Amino acid sequence: MNLNPSSNSKPELRREIRRRKAACPPEQLQQLSAEVTRKLLSNPRWQQSRTLLLYHSLPDEVSTSALIQSAVEQGKRVLLPVVVGDDLELRVYCGLGCLAEGAFHIQEPQGEAFEDYAAIDLAVIPGVAFSPEGARLGRGRGYYDRLLPRLSAAHKCGICWPFQLLPELPTEPHDVRMDEVIC
Repeated sequence: MNLNPSSNSKPELRREIRRRKAACPPEQLQQLSAEVTRKLLSNPRWQQSRTLLLYHSLPDEVSTSALIQSAVEQGKRVLLPVVVGDDLELRVYCGLGCLAEGAFHIQEPQGEAFEDYAAIDLAVIPGVAFSPEGARLGRGRGYYDRLLPRLSAAHKCGICWPFQLLPELPTEPHDVRMDEVIC
């Protein structure tokens, strides 16, 4: 498939990335996740952050379990998104015991909403695909499209496996670019 955004729709690009993920052995995806984790943990933005937004990864996403654990061990305040209706609400992560299965079988923290978006230093964002310039292709439901404009003070870092980094992506006026992409 020619991955040229001018000749491929977002659904076609999503299908191609799903195909690439399926073609990758689980051991290789684990190794690639470990490499992304290593790069992010050594990133000055990570090291300087005090409050950060992560996500509890699904099996077809870069694993974030080591990132969450490292952040907690480093004394950082970790926020995780929770699906509430058509939006993402942020909540403070208080350990594995505070998680419950939520929408889409994602482990979500329980407790009160976190609304001090200006306090977030670093936001680590998942995506189906990214471009080197920070364009992001999501799953198509718009959850992060609605959240990202509220994170204007945070450094936004997309993380992905190398085969999810495409030369360009189709974008729309409402799309918020990542400040950085690590793969």
